[in-house]
This record gives sequence, C-alpha cells and structure tokens, in this order.
Amino acid sequence: MDNPSTADVGGAIETRGIDPVPDHERRGTVRELFPTWVAANISVLLLTMGAALVVFNQLNFWQVLVVAACAALVSFGMVGVLSVSGKWGGAPGATLSRATFGVRGNLFPGAILWIARFGWETINAVTGAYAVLTVLDLLFGVKSNTLLIVVTLVGFVACTFLVSGLGRKALNVCNTWSTYLFGVFSVLVLGYLIATTHWSEVFSRPAGTTAMMIAGIGTIAAGGISWVPTGPDFTRYLPHSASGRRIVGVTVSGAGLVMVPMVLMGAVMAVASPGLAEAADPVSFLGDLLPTWLAVPYLLTAIVGMLLINSLSMYSAGFTAQTMGVRLPRALAVSINAVISLVAGLLLMLVAKSFLGSFITFLILLAVSFSAWIGVYAVDMFRRRSRAVRYDAAALMDTGRSSRYWYKGGFCWQAMVSWVVALLTGLAFTKCDWFAGPFSDTPVGRYGLAWAATIAVSAAIMAALPTPRENAPAAGADRAAGLPAERADRVTV
Repeated sequence: MDNPSTADVGGAIETRGIDPVPDHERRGTVRELFPTWVAANISVLLLTMGAALVVFNQLNFWQVLVVAACAALVSFGMVGVLSVSGKWGGAPGATLSRATFGVRGNLFPGAILWIARFGWETINAVTGAYAVLTVLDLLFGVKSNTLLIVVTLVGFVACTFLVSGLGRKALNVCNTWSTYLFGVFSVLVLGYLIATTHWSEVFSRPAGTTAMMIAGIGTIAAGGISWVPTGPDFTRYLPHSASGRRIVGVTVSGAGLVMVPMVLMGAVMAVASPGLAEAADPVSFLGDLLPTWLAVPYLLTAIVGMLLINSLSMYSAGFTAQTMGVRLPRALAVSINAVISLVAGLLLMLVAKSFLGSFITFLILLAVSFSAWIGVYAVDMFRRRSRAVRYDAAALMDTGRSSRYWYKGGFCWQAMVSWVVALLTGLAFTKCDWFAGPFSDTPVGRYGLAWAATIAVSAAIMAALPTPRENAPAAGADRAAGLPAERADRVTV
C-alpha cells in the first residue's frame, strides 16, 4: 500500500499527500474555488491568443467574443463537472483515476498527463520570465541578455516551487489577493483601451469563416482542458453536502471572468498593432501599447498571476508524481517539475526560433493528450453517481493485489482500450508544426476538432464495453470510504 503522508491538521503548510481527506477535515467551501479558477487564468498569453484570433483566424470582434465565451464554457464546464468527483472521493484526480484505470493501468495515462504538464509549466515559466524582463526594460532600461534570461527564469521557477510547496491554504490566500489586484489593473487597462482605440476600425472588420471560429474555440479551450484532470485536487476538502451545481457554476464563472475580457482585449490590441500575434515574445508588446505608468503595474500583477498558475499546476503535479510511485512528500515531488520546466524553459528562450509557433503546437497536442483521459474518466464517474458505488478510500491507497481496483493484473482493460484507441484517433486527426496525422485533412482535422473527437471516441468505447467489475472490497473498506456497512453488498459496479 502507499504510505500516506501526514494529515493536514490546519497548519499554514499542507502536508497531506495523495491519501483521501477524511470527513472531519473537510472544511472547505465552494466559494473558495472562485479565486482559484480566476487565478488559473491570469496570463498575458490570453492576450496573445486573442490577437491570434484576429491576425491568423481573421475573426472580427463579435466572433472573438463568441469564441472566448464558448471556450470558457466548454473547457471549464468539463473542469467543474469532473471536479465533483473530488468531493465524492476526497482525493486528487490522479488518485481517483486508479478506480477508473486500475492500480497499474493508471500509470500509463498518468505518465502522459505528467509529461504534458511539464510543457504547460514551461510555457508559463517562460512567459513569466519575459514579463520580468519587460518590466526591467521599462523601469531601468535594462536590455535582455543570456545571463539575465537565465537569472529571471531561475528566479521565477524558484518562486513557483516555494509557493506550490505551501499547499492549498496558502494558494487560496494568494489567489484571492491576486484576483483583486489583477481585476483592478485589468479594469484600468480596459478603460485605457476604450479611450484610445479607434472603434470604427475594430467594428468594421469583416467576419471570418465558421471553420476558423470552431478552430479558435479549440485553441482557446486547450488551456482549460488541461485543468480537467486536476479539478478534483481543489474540491477534495469540500464536504459531501457541497452542491455539485455550485461547483460547476463557480468554476465556469471564475474562469470566464478572466478569459473572455482578456481574449477580447488581445483582439482589440491586435487591430491597432497586427504584429502583436507575431512578436518575438508574448509580453514585450504591452510596453509599446500601454503607457509605462499602466504597463508596469499591470505586468507586475500578471507576473504574480502566472506564478500562481504554475504553482497550482505544480501543486497538482506533485500528486501525480506520488501516484506514479515517486516516494517523496508532495512538496519535494514538485521539485521534479521545477527542474524540468527550468531546463525546457531555457531551451525555449535561448534556442527555439518561434515562441508562438511552439506554444500553439503545444496547445494542440496538450488538448488531445488530456482529452483521452477525460472521456474515460467521465463515463466511470457517471457510473459512480450513486453513493453506494463511489470511491473506496482504503482501496485507492492499496496498490497491491488485494485492492478493490486491481481488476485483472492491475488493469481495467475497458478503460485502457478506450484510452489507447482514443489517443491514437486524436493524433490521427491532428495537424501541427511538428507532424500531421493521416486524417488531418478531413473536416475534423481542418476545424481543429481532434480534441473533441478524442473525448467522444474514448467516452463512446468506454460506455459500449462491458461495465468493469471491481474486486471484492477488503473488510472494513466501506467504513474507511465513509459508506454505511449495510451497503457493502451493492458496491460492485
């Protein structure tokens, strides 16, 4: 069995690892999720992506508004729905998926998600470092050089590591204050744009094609999709009585409050400066478009926001590492991600020729890799909507043959088949700078819907295959999971 870490007993630093949270420690509230998902989207990359919708997808203002709203609703709608499983099982998503894929089977999708998270953390670390470099240039006239790039990136990753190591409570406090600060300066930037933008030029742009709108939704939604497997990490401290509908509503509204206006702001900025979407880095353009008195504080709050995004990501990555068998406390397991994002970030800043090209390609692959997991997990979660068949806390921590989630040889073959077929299908429809799948020229590929096809295929196969039969629960497992003992005869799925 796994070795559970020390329980979180109310200190400033969270010490609990992947072990399920017992009922008496579940003192969280749904409203705490709002600043979490606001903070998860405080990134100037959304400005660049909004500009790309205008420059590359040739969309007008109203189409960008629809794309941003749909992307927020679709991606964080999935985050919210699957986050409900966190309050059911009281464990991180990486742990709960043992019940879906089997004790051993969970290692394979877990490895893919872990690797993909390296890329996301690298992109955010690089963006944060570029923001620091831009502030230094605006305030002190210090120009970027190799040594300064290394120093800023190391500093940003180190701060991310420290904040993520503090855990849930510290992140909640940081998220709340960053939400207030970023909100204030975003309103100021919005006001400046309203006063200085030539709106006749903005609204006179011709409409783009429906195909480009659909593709744009997929691109913007990819960031949200990457949060789906980690959604349960932030709801595991909620009591069983917490409203599932409120969880979904707060998640979508928190993310949408940032995503929609920032994407729109990027689109408006691109009308005045079309080169924004093709800038050498995703941040320096703000120094050209905004006055220094506004650009500097806005970038400083954005730096804090991007640091928190990476901290949230590394917080969850620590759980994934522990689930993968890394026998370290969560805070130390996070260090693996920190080192990898540092090395990859240096390569991206010093070697790669195009940040935006690498970023868009990464988003496309990210969405597909996470979507295969989403479809399978969603079907399994739907089958567990009855309290009688929900997650067994003892079995989730048992990695031996006695585990209720051992299935056959440690694998749930229905989930594994669904995941593998869907992942290969998604890649077959994918087209990016690095490769093109054999079906990338079909409508699904041209419209950028490989991620949607991946979810549909994985969910359809999982639903069509015979319902997995869990092993008999160990004695006392029902009480460990918080279920009445008289329901023991109804636990087979």
